[in-house]
Amino acid sequence: MEEQLLSTKGNKFPVGTSATVFLSTFVVTCGSLSYGFAVGYSSPAQSGIMADLGLSIADYSTFGAILTLGGTVGALASGTIADMFGRRVAMWFLDLCSILGWLSIIFATSVWWLDIGRFLMGIGAGALFYVAPIYIAEISPKSIRGGCTAAFAFMVYFGFSVMFLIGNILTWRTLAIVGIIPSLVQFLGLFFIPESPRWLAKIGRDKQVEASLQYLRGRNVDISLETAEIKDNVESLQQLSGSRYLDMFNRRYAHSLIVGFGVMILVQSGGTDAISSFASSIFEKAGCSASFATTTMGLIQLPFAAMGIFLLDATGRRPVLMVASAGTCFGNFLVGVGFLCKEYDQMSQFAATLVETGILVFSVFYSMGVGGAAITIVSEIFPMNIKGSAGSLAIVCNWFTSWIVTYAFNFLFEWSPSGVFFMFTCFSGLMIPFVAKIVPETKGRTLEEIQASMTLLN
Repeated sequence: MEEQLLSTKGNKFPVGTSATVFLSTFVVTCGSLSYGFAVGYSSPAQSGIMADLGLSIADYSTFGAILTLGGTVGALASGTIADMFGRRVAMWFLDLCSILGWLSIIFATSVWWLDIGRFLMGIGAGALFYVAPIYIAEISPKSIRGGCTAAFAFMVYFGFSVMFLIGNILTWRTLAIVGIIPSLVQFLGLFFIPESPRWLAKIGRDKQVEASLQYLRGRNVDISLETAEIKDNVESLQQLSGSRYLDMFNRRYAHSLIVGFGVMILVQSGGTDAISSFASSIFEKAGCSASFATTTMGLIQLPFAAMGIFLLDATGRRPVLMVASAGTCFGNFLVGVGFLCKEYDQMSQFAATLVETGILVFSVFYSMGVGGAAITIVSEIFPMNIKGSAGSLAIVCNWFTSWIVTYAFNFLFEWSPSGVFFMFTCFSGLMIPFVAKIVPETKGRTLEEIQASMTLLN
């Protein structure tokens, strides 16, 4: 069986980077832009929504956190939908949820319509976080796979930044109209991109596998070796195990599951969604100018997120994730110290500077590598026969952890502003030894090589 799984390990394929790969990546990342809009929306819209609809802090905390609860539901269904109907159909489903969600917020007259809309957006986003990186990883040549997958994360930061920049000048309803645009673009763009050749191979559509791969690699590229490896890998894994949901808990997949679940839980436990959703209130509590700080936060993330696209393929996933996690750990620590200093009146200005600096440091390092590297690794490590169940469950871990952290944040923040950020510091720091000891390097290897080697470790 080892020979079956590793028989093509030495194959070298042409880069095969056609315009279709970039078009497909662009269409898919429109979905992540929509998610970035959704995450960034709640902070600049907070004062306007609370004033117009008479919401309490508890009401708005529910509105902010229900996105992640919807994400948990969407993630649970995403693997099944993507495996049964294909990656493109799954993305159409998430677009529909997102469009309906934004419309509900645009025309909301009560907190219920806000929550329903945000929940629907969460369902779409939960499906997106499984389907989109998987699709990008499955269509991209190995030499640029990390960068293409990191582009997904970059568009999240871009959308987040745009919301922070224009949220200070637009009303919350107008801001929601802007938010719906990427989902509409993706919905139409999906008509023009191919289905994943690896999914086609899994369901036995051999002729379509070759047509899709040729379209992705270019008419003049020899795809015979890559096609053979994809088909051989799928056949070997189908003989090794079925595709039932509980098959992923077989001991041979333990390493993949620990890596996937662990990375997703630690990423969210570091506080990223809580900081993104409630940045304005954090800055106000510290005595900073919320509009200036959020605008700076939005601007500073973009160049570092763009840098992350190139770093993943240039230096590898592991070093980027460890260095970036150290940076987010330091940023959270600065914020915690800042709020400790705020308890002393004579240090209030210094405290505000520390908090603002810490949040910006966190944002820089998270956008540079934590988000992009984590998504890339999870999209690469699961074999095709358990990718639907294991991949979607890993995203469920991400969203459920995010929901807990986001919902609890305002209450913990009121109790102890410094304490909650020291908690984030610990979780951010735990990512470093976890990656060093458990997470494999996937740079420069085909998906089949990565998945076969991780399966054989058990």
